[in-house]
Amino acid sequence: MDTTFEEMRQQMAILKKKLEKQEIVNESIIRQTMKKNASNILIRYYLITLLGILIIPFSYWVFIKINHFSLAFWIGTSIFMLICMCVTLYNSRNLNATNLFGKDLMESQRLLARAKKFDSNWLLIGIPLCLIWLAWLTYELYRQGNNEGTYAMFVGEFTGAAIGTALGLSIHYKTQRQYQEMIEQIEELKRIED
Repeated sequence: MDTTFEEMRQQMAILKKKLEKQEIVNESIIRQTMKKNASNILIRYYLITLLGILIIPFSYWVFIKINHFSLAFWIGTSIFMLICMCVTLYNSRNLNATNLFGKDLMESQRLLARAKKFDSNWLLIGIPLCLIWLAWLTYELYRQGNNEGTYAMFVGEFTGAAIGTALGLSIHYKTQRQYQEMIEQIEELKRIED
């Protein structure tokens, strides 16, 4: 009877060690996936910022030099780009590896939830700003008068707006999904640690 009990205790100890190793492996996999998602979002944010930096001088060439739009329109476009870049970089601070992965799980989850909400709220502000910008662009085109180049610009404006909307919403929803995945993965880590 004692030997059977001792064998069961040894088997339980072996099983406990295996489960602990499995939990460590699961936790490691979850953390790697979270880092990958955070990295993907950060890369996306940095590319958007770089694109904004490039658009400012390019828009001067296109709007002022080629199409003779008002200087005010280019300045407004540049300010809009700077606002977009600043907002994007501001939200990226929540995904900084030392901020996100160097803290306890509750703090990490709070940072991710805040970044996700900020990203979602920015869309609600960004859409009206884009509509205002498009209306201003339409006005600038209208001021050019009726000619073949103006018609092509109108077509380009609406085509670009449609493609930009589809692309922007696709990026937004992908980012929101990745935020949600990371929040759910933290919930899983909390269950493992409990």
